[in-house]
Amino acid sequence: MKNTRTLGKYALVAGMSLLSLIPFYILLYLALNKPSRTLFNGLSLLPDFNFSNFSEAWESSRMGLATVNSLIITIGGAILIILAASSAGYAIVRYSNKFHQSVFNLLLICMMIPAIIITVPLYTLMKSIGGINTHWAMILLMASNGIPFSVFLYAGFIKVLPREIEESAIIDGCTPFTAFWRVTFHFLRPVTAAVVILQGLAIWNNYGQAVFFLQGQDMRTIPLAVSMFFQQYGAQWNLMAAAAVIGLAPAVVAFLVFQKYFVKGITAGAVKG
Repeated sequence: MKNTRTLGKYALVAGMSLLSLIPFYILLYLALNKPSRTLFNGLSLLPDFNFSNFSEAWESSRMGLATVNSLIITIGGAILIILAASSAGYAIVRYSNKFHQSVFNLLLICMMIPAIIITVPLYTLMKSIGGINTHWAMILLMASNGIPFSVFLYAGFIKVLPREIEESAIIDGCTPFTAFWRVTFHFLRPVTAAVVILQGLAIWNNYGQAVFFLQGQDMRTIPLAVSMFFQQYGAQWNLMAAAAVIGLAPAVVAFLVFQKYFVKGITAGAVKG
């Protein structure tokens, strides 16, 4: 009876895994097929391995420039989020008072506001400061979106760290500021990896706000380039799938690099917070 239940659990997990992989299989199948072949046109489940789709999609959609724009905004936004959220989380936990607790509660409230609702006032602000079609303004905007949840994760993780670590560093001559950056921050690698994955993917895939604030052709990010490519080549499924795979690849690589710490950072920051 016990073996039957175990086999049933394995079968359920295997079934759910296969179900999750089906969209990726179809995407790769289309991206590697010749233009003359449509989805499952024939009995073979293997594609034609026509890699020229990727080079054609890369050139037609100006994916190189879009990748550079996405990298600038994603890396800049992620660095700002890590610096600001880790500092804020540390101050909220280690120097807890009514003001810091009020700020923390305000950040939690900000997490409940959908980004699309504040698009109109944001657009007015971005236009007044000359931030439309600029990298720096988009970096600031993406960082402001990600800081509230990241502070929540950092604060939860720092709560379980012993104070003796920082006190030893202060006794050795560090100030509270240098003790945090030279000692405590070293122990925040799991939650930092979780923040990099969660917020990095959110910035990389952001379409709803980029479509309003990055209107110039030279400022398009990966989601905008793929969207424009779909509108231009709507009937060529192979090229559209290849463009989607190109846009998806950096996010998958980033997840594989940081996934070692991802679960640990999420559980420590969210559950104990």
